[in-house]
Amino acid sequence: RQYQRRVRADTKMEFGVIDEVVNGVNKKKLVLIDELLTPDSSRFWPREQYEEGDKSGKWAEGLNPPSYDKQVVRDYLESIKWNKSPPAPELPSNILSLTSQIYNQALTSLVSEQI
Repeated sequence: RQYQRRVRADTKMEFGVIDEVVNGVNKKKLVLIDELLTPDSSRFWPREQYEEGDKSGKWAEGLNPPSYDKQVVRDYLESIKWNKSPPAPELPSNILSLTSQIYNQALTSLVSEQI
């Protein structure tokens, strides 16, 4: 198998606290409550493209590297100046289609098979 190299730029982890009784004693337990290391919770960049842009100074200029995540949705919402208050705006079909393509690319790069 040939694996593509990726940079995990960042990831979000969400935790919760649950009450638990251990040997008759109430205790609080920290638990992970959301998915981890997926395109919804992390930003992934193709390493080769990231390194090329870093050398040229592109990323220092505030441009985003190509990514395997929901950055295209974030960028669209920023472009329409959404105030981040409910209800969220409906996404146009081209943004939905592009996001689907990006998620399929991410999956394909992980399993090394076309889906």
